[in-house]
Amino acid sequence: MARIVAIDFGGKRTGVAATDEMQIIASPVDTIETSKLMDFFDKYLFTENVSDLVVGLPLHFNMQTNDIEIEIKKFIDKFSQKYPTIKIHRENEMFTSKMASQALVSGGMKKKKRQEKGILDKVSAVIILQSFLSHKL
Repeated sequence: MARIVAIDFGGKRTGVAATDEMQIIASPVDTIETSKLMDFFDKYLFTENVSDLVVGLPLHFNMQTNDIEIEIKKFIDKFSQKYPTIKIHRENEMFTSKMASQALVSGGMKKKKRQEKGILDKVSAVIILQSFLSHKL
């Protein structure tokens, strides 16, 4: 089987997570500068077999999308043109940053480590991917 990759797209940084090849376990991969995200995928997809990309859908309480959605759609268009065989899915990412922060605290990560840029982004991507996997089955 191929991996499923998820991203928590951000204005500056994007968290990336992926499943194992059996599509059971979601793990953090990296945090990438958003401006270099396509370069990352060019390298990653050269070495890894990926069938699906899950992109976080930033919704507010009123179910309206966040301003970053414009940039996300541009990325999705570019990605789908370059990699037409990879299926793209959207997954609600409401509360993922808060859940990721709570997970880091609950896991015992020291405050200084939690403040490192990118840790929260990767964990948020894992939560998006786990959410997708939970209803994919």
